Amino acid sequence: MRHRKRTAKLGRTGQHRNAMLANLVCSLIKRKRVATTLAKAKAARSVAEKILTLGKAGTIHARRLAAARLRHPARTLHKSKAEREAWRKNEDVVRILFEDLAPGFKERNGGYTRIIKLGQRQGDAAQRAILEWVDFTGPAPEPAAVETGTKTAEAAK
Repeated sequence: MRHRKRTAKLGRTGQHRNAMLANLVCSLIKRKRVATTLAKAKAARSVAEKILTLGKAGTIHARRLAAARLRHPARTLHKSKAEREAWRKNEDVVRILFEDLAPGFKERNGGYTRIIKLGQRQGDAAQRAILEWVDFTGPAPEPAAVETGTKTAEAAK
């Protein structure tokens, strides 16, 4: 019987599902917004919210639990200090979670993510969705690039 068993199987084994959800949440932490299928977004939402709750705790134990759940090493070896600092700033999801994301949600008691439904995928008609943080503001639209090629220079003459 399936009483009280809520896990979305997603057509994968348990290890594959956990690794996929960990990768999806890592991408969400790094990029603040992830486009995926609706079923994966719903499954990843609970993982992301539990991880952010750990981030709000801010303890060493919470950092270790988050690193274990995200299958992400706490640190890595690099040849130079510049490489190490660049990795830490851009790729270290545990640091991003605890130092950048969690302080912004300190006053919020839950509901850190939102799912925005998109249309169906062309190939298999799977329902697509965007999973993002609630307080996420997208990048500002860039102004139209001015062409400096030869055609514009000739047209100016």
